[in-house]
Amino acid sequence: MTHLPDIEAAKPSGQEIPPAALARLTIYLRVLNSLMAGGTERISSEQLAESAGVSPPTLRKDLSYLGSFGTRGVGYDVRLVSQEISAALGLLHEWKVAIVGVGNLGRALAGYSGFSTKGFGVVALFDADPAVVGSEVAGLRVSPISELEAVLRQTAANMAVLAVPAGVAQGLCDRLVAAGVMSILSFAPVVLQVPPTVQLRKVDMATELQILAYHAQRAQETEDNSESSARR
Repeated sequence: MTHLPDIEAAKPSGQEIPPAALARLTIYLRVLNSLMAGGTERISSEQLAESAGVSPPTLRKDLSYLGSFGTRGVGYDVRLVSQEISAALGLLHEWKVAIVGVGNLGRALAGYSGFSTKGFGVVALFDADPAVVGSEVAGLRVSPISELEAVLRQTAANMAVLAVPAGVAQGLCDRLVAAGVMSILSFAPVVLQVPPTVQLRKVDMATELQILAYHAQRAQETEDNSESSARR
């Protein structure tokens, strides 16, 4: 294959990676891991960028936040860049996840095999429904909410997923923070308040669908305008 020059970037300056670049790093990692699984050892910046759906300059700029890689003219070492991105994303640490709320969404998340393959181990499940508490989901016993702090301590959970109704989300979030959980992913349809030291990510599927609807409408309008112009 044709190898394009690798990036020549300064070592990381300790600056924070911008959110957009951070999101793209997860895409690069997925592509690189797929390449490794297929036996590919090296890839050019152009080919990696094309596989990730970005331009080569964008790829090189994003990777420059991590440092410099490889030698000019021989492409990227797939395994090395994968390891560097994994390290930057914190995936070399042991992440123990507690899922609070074992309804349909919580059950689906608990059984998602992709967590374990990406370094996230689900270690605890919680629910307030007496009919659910004590049952087994994905090999784990569902604990009552009343035991939240004790089970978090026993399992050393350091990340939590909130899959609960809006009305109880803030109170449970406060308990998670008080118990020492500093990373929370919330599916609750409400804006949660956390201290600056806590990392909170919100997944709002209704909002995402609204954004998709906007883009779909724009695409339809463009298509309609094109057809109208063609008929003139």
